[in-house]
Amino acid sequence: MLVTGASGGIGSACARAFAEEGCRVVLHYHRGEERARTLSEELGGAPALAADLTDEEQVDRLFTEARDELGGLEVCAAVAGVWPKPDEPVWELSLARWEETLRANLTATFLTARGFLREVARSGHGSLVMIGSTAGLVEAGHADYAAAKSAIVHGLLLSLKNEVVRIAPRARVNAVCPGWTESPMTRSSLSPALVERITRTMPLRKVATPEDVARQVVALASDRISGHVTGQVVSVAGGMEGRVVHE
Repeated sequence: MLVTGASGGIGSACARAFAEEGCRVVLHYHRGEERARTLSEELGGAPALAADLTDEEQVDRLFTEARDELGGLEVCAAVAGVWPKPDEPVWELSLARWEETLRANLTATFLTARGFLREVARSGHGSLVMIGSTAGLVEAGHADYAAAKSAIVHGLLLSLKNEVVRIAPRARVNAVCPGWTESPMTRSSLSPALVERITRTMPLRKVATPEDVARQVVALASDRISGHVTGQVVSVAGGMEGRVVHE
């Protein structure tokens, strides 16, 4: 199985979780080579492959190399994504940032899904789990990121779950939407004051760990646990909603 973005917090947690279940894992990275190599050693020499997921030639090569490493691919966790830290309102948002955010999140996920579904067409079976975000469900702010993640967990997910059965009758596509999660991408933003504010809308009143997200990814990927589940979105956000539940 392949984990994209395996050098990041959620991606590395997913790779560890799949390895703990006995899976042979291929690790994808883009800029985090050192972290990916360290994780590879931790997982007993798991292959670590580099690719820019916004470049279709590199994505095609990634899937060819992953297939060669494992002899086939049955599962893909499409974790890679980029959260732009500055929260710029739409009237101040540049077209360059808008396009960059959509390419790093939506286009990268599309190309990953396309590459994996081509493997499914060869094997006749597969499970794809994409990573969305609660930003695509309830976000107010970061319009570029929210739009990209919303497209993943609505239009793209619902199209893929219907299309994939044309090439593999039992293939499945699902998505996990993390809420606020402590990871290298968000850690600098999660000040005590911010955590206090954002957890007021969460019954469980805590931010997630990457492992919280990874366990749901593994569960959705599993044919034994989720064999009759497709086209679904699992939110890992402590029950977060729009209303304040803690004063």
